[in-house]
Amino acid sequence: MIAAVSPPKHTAVFIHATTPLSFPLHLGADPGKMKRMNFFRCFNKRTGSKELKVKVDSGGEDLMDAGAAKARVSPQHLVIMVNGIIGSSADWRYAAEQFVKKLPDKIIVHRSECNHSKLTFDGVDLMGDRLAEEVLEVVRHRPEVRKISFVAHSLGGLVARYAIARLYENLPKSALSNLSANSLNEEHTNSLHCLEQPCEARIAGLEPVNFITFATPHLGSRGNKQLPFLCGLPFLERRASQTAHLIVGRTGKHLFLTDNDNEMPLLLQMVNDSDELRFIFTCIQAVVWCMQMQIMII
Repeated sequence: MIAAVSPPKHTAVFIHATTPLSFPLHLGADPGKMKRMNFFRCFNKRTGSKELKVKVDSGGEDLMDAGAAKARVSPQHLVIMVNGIIGSSADWRYAAEQFVKKLPDKIIVHRSECNHSKLTFDGVDLMGDRLAEEVLEVVRHRPEVRKISFVAHSLGGLVARYAIARLYENLPKSALSNLSANSLNEEHTNSLHCLEQPCEARIAGLEPVNFITFATPHLGSRGNKQLPFLCGLPFLERRASQTAHLIVGRTGKHLFLTDNDNEMPLLLQMVNDSDELRFIFTCIQAVVWCMQMQIMII
């Protein structure tokens, strides 16, 4: 379920199914005044803490409280953190540590690494497919998790949205108790069964809780001066839509809505459902939920 507010340069989107995570996110100064370098330094800050257990997987790093691990307490809420363009899992190191410290026995944080550095030039769809596969791999290795949330920055928000559409399933309640990690890659026909019995949405077989993005150009970057490597120079900004793909590949075409692989730019496709991908199915309910809860969108 997605609710979006689109101020000039900063957008946050939420997917919600039950209740939100009960902790605040402190990002320092007003986003409109925050310098980009200070923003990344905040997330990269090292704390020197020895209370966190880090498990390195083939597709990223998992962080959980060492005390909970020692006590064999299994957190059931998986939080996936996704970096932006030319970023890496290191961008979320500090924030991930704070998440785990705040809720040590409730969450495990996975910092995605499948789309880093120049791999962020491959396009939103390819990056989304990689992220979906990485999430499935994490879930297979952690059968104890029951809930899932996403936190993403910049381009990572688009990638996460695409991955969520790939991972979305509408499962009959009767089948949820029997859902196993081995069934996550199988093609389900549960949408047909939902006509006859109550169903619930699942992402990678897990209950979706929150989807939060920071400074994500959900409607694209054309004309919004959101490519940092152009330095805000007017003569570069005027030609950005024609030249971005020369610098950041297919991602540049997607951000500036100049791709035509399927007769319509990908970001425009992502504001509607398709036969294969449910990009917008949960949006309406999220808007209603946000209005009821009067949530402040950052």
